[in-house]
Amino acid sequence: MGNGSWSARVYDDAAKARSVSGMSAFDYTDSRLHDTAHPAMDARGLDGKGAVRESRDSAEHPLSTPIAVLDDVTGSMGAVPRILHAKQPQLLGLILRKGYAADPQIMFGAIGDATCDRAPLQVGQFESDNRMDDDLGKLYLEGGGGGGTSESYELALYFMARRTATDSWDKRKKRGYCFITGDEKAYRRVSRREVATFIGDTLQADIPFEEILAEVLERWDVYYIMPGAAQHAGNDEIRDFWRSALGQNFIEVGDTEAIPETIALTIGIAEGATDLDAGLSDLDDVGSSAGGVVGKALAPLAATGGGKGVTVAAPPGDLNAPSGNTRL
Repeated sequence: MGNGSWSARVYDDAAKARSVSGMSAFDYTDSRLHDTAHPAMDARGLDGKGAVRESRDSAEHPLSTPIAVLDDVTGSMGAVPRILHAKQPQLLGLILRKGYAADPQIMFGAIGDATCDRAPLQVGQFESDNRMDDDLGKLYLEGGGGGGTSESYELALYFMARRTATDSWDKRKKRGYCFITGDEKAYRRVSRREVATFIGDTLQADIPFEEILAEVLERWDVYYIMPGAAQHAGNDEIRDFWRSALGQNFIEVGDTEAIPETIALTIGIAEGATDLDAGLSDLDDVGSSAGGVVGKALAPLAATGGGKGVTVAAPPGDLNAPSGNTRL
């Protein structure tokens, strides 16, 4: 969990090998041999009692910085997950090249809809090397969802709150980073039945969204990124929900392919390693054409000082309103 170093050469060699063999980067999904989460990505763990994902220090990486990137893979996101996953293995390379964070360790995961999907929560390990690329390839891109305007982001937040452990927090009281990409609202409560089914924990009662969010925010800086290509991008009700919940940490990105750069610069700004102008120059320096999109997306965040913590005027206003979907 967090050993080794990410290599662009290893990534490129693996991509060439897949091309020669005719394999997809998402072979677990595209082989059509599976209809549920890969055992290594299942939030229930191999024993069904709940996985734990850890970001730990080591002699090689003594100041680990945990970064979770959780993507909505439901139907409303269309091709967005594939676009994101094709670029995200290079995210760590950008963070490392520009020194945006000490010893970054990235966990990739996927979010669906627990009311109807087979695999509504998938979580990899926190990795510092190319094993994170393997985790992306093991994701089951279900393409489901319930057809309303809510997905099970609250289930992912529950996992982040209660099923992760980091030396960054335990040793240094330093929060990690949690990025969620999506285009819908969270359900207004964490369902105890869904937690039991998809994670393996036993709860006495459901947990209101605002309570699990507050719990997550104790140890994680949470950001919600809405891609412009998603079906519900620009929906005012959904935008207001996340702005009310996360304030300046709600980010809209017009071009999906610019999301990895957006994440990298968000971390760099929050860590105090760069500011927006310098970060955009860094993108030019590494040959990225995403600067214009990233600059527009991060201007509101940069104006508040970088998104450490969450500043909101009020809690989400529609938490007690009907979601349009039925809980199981």
